[in-house]
Amino acid sequence: MLISPDDQLSFEKSRPGRRGASLPADRCAKDKLFEKIPDHFKRRRPLLFPELSEPEIVRHFVNLSRKNFSIDTHFYPLGSCTMKYNPKVNEWAAGLDAFANLHPLQLEKTTQGILKVMWDLEGYLREITGMDRFTLQPAAGAHGELTGMMLVRAYHDALGQTKRKKVLVPDSSHGTNPASAALLGFHVIELKSNARGRVDLETLEKHLDDETACLMLTNPNTLGLFEEEIMQITKRVHEKGALLYYDGANLNALMGIARPGDMGFDIVHLNLHKTFSTPHGGGGPGSGPVGVRAKLVPYLPVPLVTQQGQNYKLDFDNKKTIGRVKSFYGNTGMLLRAYVYIRSLGREGLFKASEDAILNANYLKEKLKVAYKVAVDEPCMHEFVLSLKSAGVHAGDVGKRLLDYGFHAPTVHFPLVVEEALMIEPTESESKETLDLFVKAMIEIAKEIIEEPDKVRMAPHTMPIRRPDEVMAARRPILSYRDQLRERILLAEGAPT
Repeated sequence: MLISPDDQLSFEKSRPGRRGASLPADRCAKDKLFEKIPDHFKRRRPLLFPELSEPEIVRHFVNLSRKNFSIDTHFYPLGSCTMKYNPKVNEWAAGLDAFANLHPLQLEKTTQGILKVMWDLEGYLREITGMDRFTLQPAAGAHGELTGMMLVRAYHDALGQTKRKKVLVPDSSHGTNPASAALLGFHVIELKSNARGRVDLETLEKHLDDETACLMLTNPNTLGLFEEEIMQITKRVHEKGALLYYDGANLNALMGIARPGDMGFDIVHLNLHKTFSTPHGGGGPGSGPVGVRAKLVPYLPVPLVTQQGQNYKLDFDNKKTIGRVKSFYGNTGMLLRAYVYIRSLGREGLFKASEDAILNANYLKEKLKVAYKVAVDEPCMHEFVLSLKSAGVHAGDVGKRLLDYGFHAPTVHFPLVVEEALMIEPTESESKETLDLFVKAMIEIAKEIIEEPDKVRMAPHTMPIRRPDEVMAARRPILSYRDQLRERILLAEGAPT
């Protein structure tokens, strides 16, 4: 069913005939323009755009932006997602004409600049992680996981170990870990953590055998705890002929302090849009490079960037490659931002960033444990998890109430091993004053839970939107006039709302 022109969207601010832009008449005259467009590309009905003047358009979007929470406007303690501040020099570099105007189909001799950036960035990532080579193709963390598990499968298949179909995943792992493994046909086995929130060696030993392909591990884990027995874990995994996979979501705690390669990991994925500064809100873009030890290099996606003398080229000669996982060079804008971030901070700066992230997290944990239960009350790394135990008030309610105090919510209801979890990660760039204001707000909310629980249950009270249907907001988000039109069509056809 199509909505007729008479029943088009009723934009509140739209008035017939108003225009916010004009096009050059000599270049865009209808007859000149249309004669160059094939008939099957021409529109059969007008665009459903609102009709507004330029000031109205500008005010509309500026006011919308002022209603958003972002890392540039608010404290954003999103645990395990590292929404750290993005230095504006990164944006300047990514927007340089020499990079922004490149075309992916240009000849290599005309793209030496970006190829050098990619080669140097890979070198920095190798040094930071202790890996031997990286592919920069994957577009985000979960894409990196999928690539890593493809490498696991290719490696075992090449050795004739096709019965290795088991992937071990701790119960506190990121949800994408088991999903990525299952997508490739692996049988996922969950490992229960010990009382201190870490891998239980006896449980690990029980499930390790000659059918195990890989152990997927985050270190520090999602409780913000370092796996103190990592070398024992590595030894036992490798003795069984399995591989050790590192989920790099929490590398912000380790930069310059410890390297996954030195812990014995065989495969590492990194989230450049987390650890190396570019926030990833709004669904992207991201970048999830995957690094490997030497024995897995032959299976990496192609092309790889190589250096030949003073020149750089794309090398497609990887005989056992799993093939491409992303078109062209990957998300080069994200690669540039990470490159500038690493170059700006240097070795000492990266170490200091991790050190400050750990300090900030422990400061918040000690301040907040007077009002909330800490899941594991030990020194943490870059993040920690609180447990909200209160009848009728949930972790999500606390997150929504924080909006009224001017703070973005932490991660709520995750990890699943903690009842009513609030996972908090302050990152390294927040001042003590900001942290103290956050503590004050959290303690006020703890008092409200006892004295005025409905105030927390009904929050937020100051936002333009109160409590939308979160399931439908995820399944059928209304992000544009097209989405609104789609909803009206569905309603007109009798679809459920």
